[in-house]
Amino acid sequence: MNEHFFAEIEARRFGELEVDGLHRVYWEECGVADGLPIVFLHGGPGAGCSANDRRFFDPQRFRIVLMDQRGCGRSTPHAELTDNSPDHLVADLETLREELGIDRWHVFGGSWGSSLALHYAQTHPSKVLSLVLRGIWLMRDGEIDWWLNQIRWLQPEHWRAFAEHLPVAERDDLLESYWQRLTGPDADTALAAARAWSIYEGSCCTLLPNEEFTSAFASDALAWSLARLEAHYFRNVRFQPDTLLLDRVERLAGIPAFAVHGRYDVVCPVRNLLDLKAAWPQLDCVIAADSGHSSYEPGITRELIAATTRIAATGSPLRPQDDGN
Repeated sequence: MNEHFFAEIEARRFGELEVDGLHRVYWEECGVADGLPIVFLHGGPGAGCSANDRRFFDPQRFRIVLMDQRGCGRSTPHAELTDNSPDHLVADLETLREELGIDRWHVFGGSWGSSLALHYAQTHPSKVLSLVLRGIWLMRDGEIDWWLNQIRWLQPEHWRAFAEHLPVAERDDLLESYWQRLTGPDADTALAAARAWSIYEGSCCTLLPNEEFTSAFASDALAWSLARLEAHYFRNVRFQPDTLLLDRVERLAGIPAFAVHGRYDVVCPVRNLLDLKAAWPQLDCVIAADSGHSSYEPGITRELIAATTRIAATGSPLRPQDDGN
């Protein structure tokens, strides 16, 4: 872990919220009850929240809310695909906000969490005080093709292990072949495919090899939800059109927003940030020159915590104008 994080903290309270007849989502609050409300949106889809995700925020200033999205982490049923889409997750956030008695909150999300943050803010702009984003992912067709196929040009050994987990006859369409295994009747085959998918992702997340970070992606629980939900989202519930998050940026007018993206982010290429900035010039953004994808990369952690510190001081994550783009 890096030096930029706030100290470890425990959840002040937690619970499970029944959002429909099938799904129950886990939530927790940290920090101070009367602090600035901010909600953390994890990546994946399928990753869930960790104790370290509490540490991007000053616990003396913020009322920190974390939620494991449908099928993720401590939410149940684990890795469930039924009624699991971006619109369902947006509805869950609104249900949780109302349940906690929060009128408006700051929204913090990275990777898939940046997609969900943008989708939520475009759907409920009046409920969002600000956005802090990391590793922009817009879930466009080209981004999914990059993740599934084109990473081979930068991470050939990791991609080869991902592709060669499948028999040669099943490699023409990696997404479909993995989907058939992840949803197939043989539990051992499905779990092995999930591990291969998850390890591939974890191996590509950091600028330098990080065995401790990558090993977490091999755990059965994380691999199962991450692989199944990502394959489900990539195959079944893409945004229509795939440029939806860019097409609706006018809905974000007046919401101060800051984004950081690693220069050497292999999972979500930096072009994603530049495309979002082109569509939304009001976005304040930084490219971290020494970082890959993970929010635990020191250069990215530093920028994220600087942004939440600015919120605590001024109510906005934006950098001073003379230091901006």
